[in-house]
Amino acid sequence: MSVLLPNMADFDTIYELEEEEEESEPVVRSQELPRPRDAPDPVAVRGAGHITVFGLSNKFDTEFPSVLTGKVAPEEFKTSISRVNACLRKNLPVNVKWLLCGCLCCCCTLGCSLWPVVCLNKR
Repeated sequence: MSVLLPNMADFDTIYELEEEEEESEPVVRSQELPRPRDAPDPVAVRGAGHITVFGLSNKFDTEFPSVLTGKVAPEEFKTSISRVNACLRKNLPVNVKWLLCGCLCCCCTLGCSLWPVVCLNKR
C-alpha cells in the first residue's frame, strides 16, 4: 500500500521561512550565565570483600549508608548494589583467570604482565 502526497511537485522544494520580527532579546553567552551551585560531595561506597582483582572489590555491602538519606531510596540502593554484586559474582572468576595467566606469563614478559595488577590492587 503506498501513500500518495497531494502535490508531488512540491515534495523536494525547499521553502525559506520568514521570521517574525519581535523584540529580539540579547543573546546570553555561557560566561554570563549564573553559575549553578557547587555540586555536592560524592559518596564513596567501599567494597566489603576481601579480594580485589584489578582494583575492584569482589563484593559490596548492601547496608544503606546514612549519607545517602534523601538522595536515593533505600530499596533502589539495595537493588542496585545487589545487581552489582551479582555481576561481580558472575565475572570475577574470569578476572582471576586473567590474573593467573599474567602470573604464568611473568617469566616471558620479564614481569611486565604483573604491573597492571600490582598498580590497580594498591588501595
